[in-house]
Amino acid sequence: MEQNQCCHHQHGHAECIRIVPIFNHLEDSQMDLIAESAKTLHLQKGEMLFRAGEKDDTLYIINSGKVRIYRLSDSGKEQLVRILNPGDFTGEVAIFQPESNHENYAEALQNTSICLIKREDLQEYLVEYPQLSLKILSEVTMRLKDSEKQTTQVAIENVETRIISFLAENVKKGSGNSPTIILPMSKKDLASYLGTTPETISRKFTNLEELGLIKQLPKKKIKIMDLDQLLLHTE
Repeated sequence: MEQNQCCHHQHGHAECIRIVPIFNHLEDSQMDLIAESAKTLHLQKGEMLFRAGEKDDTLYIINSGKVRIYRLSDSGKEQLVRILNPGDFTGEVAIFQPESNHENYAEALQNTSICLIKREDLQEYLVEYPQLSLKILSEVTMRLKDSEKQTTQVAIENVETRIISFLAENVKKGSGNSPTIILPMSKKDLASYLGTTPETISRKFTNLEELGLIKQLPKKKIKIMDLDQLLLHTE
């Protein structure tokens, strides 16, 4: 694996620990202790963090950059699972399942800095700070719900409904009925996530724009002209 060549110790791990919701409720001294057992990994855009089938014994925390988690079907078709941003993590299964292997692939979407904590180190902290286990279980539960929702949407809803649901989910609270959102991924990755093709995504966005429901702006921004009308369009 590529990252074996670029792992090294650094003193800047405390920042990495502090941006993660599962750790940042701890006291400073406790976070500093956890940071001592972390290593830092730098990936270039396009480099793989891990591949399906490889040993899963590490918690990976994104410090800066973006990582794309995806799986491959038996036919080789790619299905996006999620995009990890700073403060997000993956590898939580390794904490509770010794001798497990990765089922997904993880690729850096841009130059990315990642903190790594080995399972044996993390398990010591889970014993010492039981609230960590609850935080991690809460996060895993949320991911299961998201995964089930994604599977249901792909199986039942049409593509346009999936797109509208996705846009609505990315509207920040309190931003009114005519918000501007930034797509958290490229249209190619959005197509993979929603189980369709980039061409279909582009066509559906154009259709929604022609209907006066959205306006496509530069830098992955989408202006929703009337959120209520957009949501009514799904019915």
